[in-house]
Amino acid sequence: MIEEIAKDADQRMQKSVESLNQDLQKIRTGRAQTSLLDQVTVSYYGTEVPLNQAASVAVGDSRTLLVTPFEKSMIQTVEKAILESNLGLTPNTAGTTIRIPLPPLTEERRRDLVKVVRAEGEQAKVAVRNIRRDANSDFKQLLKEKEITEDEQKQGEDRIQKLTDKNVAAIDDLLAAKEDELMSV
Repeated sequence: MIEEIAKDADQRMQKSVESLNQDLQKIRTGRAQTSLLDQVTVSYYGTEVPLNQAASVAVGDSRTLLVTPFEKSMIQTVEKAILESNLGLTPNTAGTTIRIPLPPLTEERRRDLVKVVRAEGEQAKVAVRNIRRDANSDFKQLLKEKEITEDEQKQGEDRIQKLTDKNVAAIDDLLAAKEDELMSV
């Protein structure tokens, strides 16, 4: 019983950390990354699809993304979708390839992005703490129903606390790495 609760809590906490990692990858740093365009959708024959299903996205150099639609007729549609994505990017069409130059980040914009990163990290920590609270309440419920002893409850809560500490440390490591990446020029 205790093992199942701890295992479930551990899996849910790891998912929270993975989710934060994915969210942080979408935050733009000074370098070009294809993940920057992951949330862009394109109208492809009347259906909204992710950009990577209608075009190939590649990194040209450290400050340029290259988007090549699979069909030549999609160039204008893809370009319009990128413009309307609120990413602050201006695509340039050159034949069948769309070049997206990434403007360098200003110091002020870097600081704003660090605040966004910290807010995302705090949300992830709250999620991990909520999982800890749920697991501890499960232990209390089991004690109340006399399915476990007080010692077993205490051991279970200690185990959940160790999992919480481990995952909060992982979140802190992700945040520190992203902040360093953002602040390096």
